[in-house]
Amino acid sequence: MGRGKMEMKRIENATNRQVTFSKRRSGLFKKARELTILCDAKVSILICSSTAKAHEYISPSTTTKQLLDLYQKTLRVDLWSSHYEKMLENLGAVEQVNRILKKQIRQRMGESLNDLTLEELTGLEQDILDGLKIIRECKDHVLARQINTFKRKVRGVQKENKSLQDGFIINAKEEDPHYEYELVDNGEHCDSDFGFQNEGPGIFALRLQPN
Repeated sequence: MGRGKMEMKRIENATNRQVTFSKRRSGLFKKARELTILCDAKVSILICSSTAKAHEYISPSTTTKQLLDLYQKTLRVDLWSSHYEKMLENLGAVEQVNRILKKQIRQRMGESLNDLTLEELTGLEQDILDGLKIIRECKDHVLARQINTFKRKVRGVQKENKSLQDGFIINAKEEDPHYEYELVDNGEHCDSDFGFQNEGPGIFALRLQPN
C-alpha cells in the first residue's frame, strides 16, 4: 500500500520539523552531488534552517565566489554595487569625523584659532578649564593614594624597628639580668643607653636608625 500524499504546510511539531528538514536536506545535497558527477555541473546550495544554522554544498571543482562571479557575468548584474556604495558612504562619514577630531585637537593645543568666533573661543576656553579641573582632581587623587601608601610603609618600618629593639632588649636581659636600659627618641633616631652593675664599662651608647 503506497504512502499518502503529504500536505504542503508548515510542520507544527518542532521535533518532526527538524527530522524532516535533515532528511530533505540530505536528499537535496545528494541530488546536487549526482548532478556534479554525472553532468559535470557546478552546483552551489545554501540552506538556512529555522534555527538560524547555515548548511552549504558546493561542487568540489569550484568555489562560491567563482559561481557568484559567473552568475553576475551571465545575467549582467552587479551583486556588490549597493554594498560598495554603502561602504563608501560610511567611509566618507568616518573621514569627516576624523577631520573634525583632528581640528579640535589642534585647537586645544593653541593652533587653528584664527577662524573661530568669540563665542567659539569662549566655549573652547571653558572646555579646556573643565578638562584642567578633571586632570587636577585626578592628580590629587593619585598623590593622596601615594601618600597613604608611603605612610603605611613608614608604619611598617617603625613596627619592624620596634620589634628588633624589643628583641635586642630581651636578648640583653637574658645575657645579663643586672643591666639598666633607657630609650630616648629625638624624632630622628633612637639612642639606647645600657648601664651595667658589674665590672664592665659603666655606660655605652647604641644608635638604631630605620632603614
